[in-house]
Amino acid sequence: MSEEEKGAGLSIKVDKEDDSEYNGSGGSGSEEEEEEDAPLSPRKGSAEEAKLAAKIRKQEEKATLELKRKQKANLAALRAEQNASMTKSGKQHAQNRLDFLARQTEVFSRFLTGGSLASPDKGKKKKGKGGADGRGGGKRKTEEEEDAELLEEELHGTRATRLTIQPSCIKFGTMRWYQIEGLNWLVNLYEQGINGILADEMGLGKTLQTISLLGYLKHDRGVSGPHMVVVPKSVLGNWMREFNRWCPSLKVVKVWGTKDERATQIAEDLMPGGWDVVLTTYEIIRIEKSAFQKFKYRYLVMDEAHSIKNESSRLAVTVREMDTQFRMLITGTPLQNNLRELWALLNFLLPEVFSDADQFEDYFKIEDMKEESVVSKLHAILRPFLLRRLKKDVEHDLPDKREIKLYTGLTEMQHYWYKTTLSKDVAALNQLGGPEKTRLLNILMQLRKVCNHPYLFQGAEPGPPYFDGPHLWENSGKMILLDKLLKKLKKNGDRVLIFSQMTRLLDILEDYMRYKGYEYCRIDGQTKGEDRDKFMAEFNAEDSTKFCFLLSTRAGGLGINLQTANIVILYDSDWNPQMDLQAQDRAHRIGQKKGSYRFPLHN
Repeated sequence: MSEEEKGAGLSIKVDKEDDSEYNGSGGSGSEEEEEEDAPLSPRKGSAEEAKLAAKIRKQEEKATLELKRKQKANLAALRAEQNASMTKSGKQHAQNRLDFLARQTEVFSRFLTGGSLASPDKGKKKKGKGGADGRGGGKRKTEEEEDAELLEEELHGTRATRLTIQPSCIKFGTMRWYQIEGLNWLVNLYEQGINGILADEMGLGKTLQTISLLGYLKHDRGVSGPHMVVVPKSVLGNWMREFNRWCPSLKVVKVWGTKDERATQIAEDLMPGGWDVVLTTYEIIRIEKSAFQKFKYRYLVMDEAHSIKNESSRLAVTVREMDTQFRMLITGTPLQNNLRELWALLNFLLPEVFSDADQFEDYFKIEDMKEESVVSKLHAILRPFLLRRLKKDVEHDLPDKREIKLYTGLTEMQHYWYKTTLSKDVAALNQLGGPEKTRLLNILMQLRKVCNHPYLFQGAEPGPPYFDGPHLWENSGKMILLDKLLKKLKKNGDRVLIFSQMTRLLDILEDYMRYKGYEYCRIDGQTKGEDRDKFMAEFNAEDSTKFCFLLSTRAGGLGINLQTANIVILYDSDWNPQMDLQAQDRAHRIGQKKGSYRFPLHN
């Protein structure tokens, strides 16, 4: 991500203000309520503390509803002002539309930073003599107005909790300083009734920060949920382990598996209630929608949130139908290919502001504005909702990562198949669009196969009978280069991740690994969830003898931790560069001891 994109993140730093509304000190004056550090979570068997916890929950809900009411009122006031301005001028300049969108999101920035947004007519300069006392500068507040505003601040002012150490419910290890900062940001969003995107670079502990928020709400605020966490199936096991490891006091119900297994989980674990978090996958939330919709959730958390980038998909529609008080998105790549994908995320978080995708795109297709100005406006719009930190800024002890591009030519066999592919579709090559577009894309795919390995074509591999041998690498330029590279890496004691778009290419790499005697693991789109977890555990084990891990870029680039590797080889590149960056970060995470290298292979 560029420095400009990095600027979209915001770390809120505020001091802890009077929170008597939440610790009971403004209540009946009982000894327990007056005790400064009295715990908020109820202990079993204590009716009084259970009653106190229920009271706290009601206070939290009341405060959140009041905040959201104020936010809606401020948005309505802004829109009324904008409509009046358009009526007067007869048109709305593109720059003004963009400014208006930024002003709407500024409403939420004001809540987060403890400010208040003036009503549309406040602060406007009077015509003529200026203020009531004859001084310039516009209308000034009277003493009564200021007193009323200060009283409102005292009664319903912005809550601003500031944690300096990790919550006591986090048991496994010590959170890093920036993870506590991230938790503070999430708590601040919660206190102001705002949804958000946690978009830290991969490897900085977004899972832990999320778990710590849910644990903090239960143990320090008396808010036990229920919450729903939806994740890709590739990381379901990892999320369950992280819950059990970091915050075992949270009761987590997992809904996943075969139809019969899910039926048992729903009947015996989900429907009786009493749990804090239900953990499931994108696939299962669609299948078991009716069961999940029986609950009203405090938080709906979605990991790898770009999975809902298509707002009309069944998944996006399903998650929008869930009854939730708060929504939280987790992603390492918030800005991927286009504005519509970004709009889908923002619409999920704040539909009352980001309601029209076409209009949102129009705002950023402004010919008379400089690109830097548009980028600046986009960052201003994102700032209240998005937190993004990069490893280079927070993990100073993390080894460097470097990219070394490697180039190679084609073998004689590859030259033959390249010419054959082109000669088959000369007519399609002469048509630069229209109905021939699909054929052109197919030609490109065939040429990519040639560059990867000619054995991807039926009849190219000698045989039958088929046998493993040096021909596996001698007939492909990339394989010749890979063979030389792996010899050196093996000698140096490095451990390697190899990514490819094509699972049949992974088949060829498996044949090569067996022939060379290299121990390896493999994950692609067909690998079962339990097998993924097993293979990752085998590779990351302290005494592991696995040298290589073969992964398909799409299946292996999401939510997989392989920090014991330090070398990433991209056998071929994805059309979306963010997928390649995700793949690289599988080996550049907290816990990495050696510098990581990325080797893209090119013809």
